Amino acid sequence: MLVWLLLAVLFLAYTNGANDNFKGVATLFGSRTASYRQALWWATATTFTGSCAAILLSGGLIKAFSGKGLVPDALTQQPAFLLAVGAGAALTVLLATLTGFPISTTHAITGALVGAGLVEAGAVNFSKLGQIFFLPLAVSPFLSFALASLLYPAFRFLRTRLGVEREMCVCIDTGAMEAVDVRPDGTAVLRTTGATLTVGQLSNCVQRYQGQVFGIDGQWVLDRLHYVSAGAVSFARGLNDTPKIVALLIAAKGLGLSLSTGMAAVGVAMAVGGWLNARTVAVTMSERITSMNHGQGFTANLVTALLVTTASRFGLPVSTTHVSCGSLFGIGTVGGSARWPVIRNIVLSWVITLPLAGLLAATLAYAIRM
Repeated sequence: MLVWLLLAVLFLAYTNGANDNFKGVATLFGSRTASYRQALWWATATTFTGSCAAILLSGGLIKAFSGKGLVPDALTQQPAFLLAVGAGAALTVLLATLTGFPISTTHAITGALVGAGLVEAGAVNFSKLGQIFFLPLAVSPFLSFALASLLYPAFRFLRTRLGVEREMCVCIDTGAMEAVDVRPDGTAVLRTTGATLTVGQLSNCVQRYQGQVFGIDGQWVLDRLHYVSAGAVSFARGLNDTPKIVALLIAAKGLGLSLSTGMAAVGVAMAVGGWLNARTVAVTMSERITSMNHGQGFTANLVTALLVTTASRFGLPVSTTHVSCGSLFGIGTVGGSARWPVIRNIVLSWVITLPLAGLLAATLAYAIRM
């Protein structure tokens, strides 16, 4: 049973990486600041660093996701119960990953704890469930939506005051970027020569910033800040998600795993899952929710990093998915490019996550008992 539990938790970490690892760098890829492969490398490295840092900074989350206080304490140390929780949450995240929906592993584990707890103990502390789990999960996307909606106009105002303007550019044969003027009829010409772009060239046009900030090229500065913010989100995700998964291993006393060993094993499994199976969710996060430019991507990441890091420090089980998606929803709303049918389906997948995970974990708990 302990071996099966270890495999289930590592599989949960793998599916978490596949569904979540790219979320921190989705704006890098969506704004074409980085290629998919470059963004994935950055996400893998910074997420694993966050997983290692969780050894020192995220003890509160380990305690919260061990299930103590939510179900009877004796139950939280039983491998059969923990196996049902881990496997139920992993299957839920796997289904979402295969269909391209960015869901919350936090939500899946919470639902699995409730479902398996009802089967094994016949009751769950719903008061603690609401205060410790549901409140942060429910509030965080609205908070990130509001902050992103407020910060982006403020950053845009600051940019224009500094004299940095947006312009359309296209890469020409020499590898240099040339400014492009877009006409009212939708055609575009090179600003230097007046040559009309072909359809293929027009599709490769990108938006860049022209101007300097304290004597440094504005686009260069923003690209570096964007990378830093994306790395901060991925670091915060590793910091916040790793201890929630490790909690299932630490609770099983028979495994005898140390905290550092558990964190490292989960961190590696998350990194492998993100590297091998992140593409489907990456496309949803980067391209389907909203189109974005460099400044919008940076703002969304900054909001996500601040909220998730703060929550991890105080042991609040927020969802990186909810926070990052909420930021993108806010950016899309302010920019007028939000794709509401996609957003509606994502929110619906969030609603389904908890009962689905609860049902799967309850079924597994019952099957294990039989």
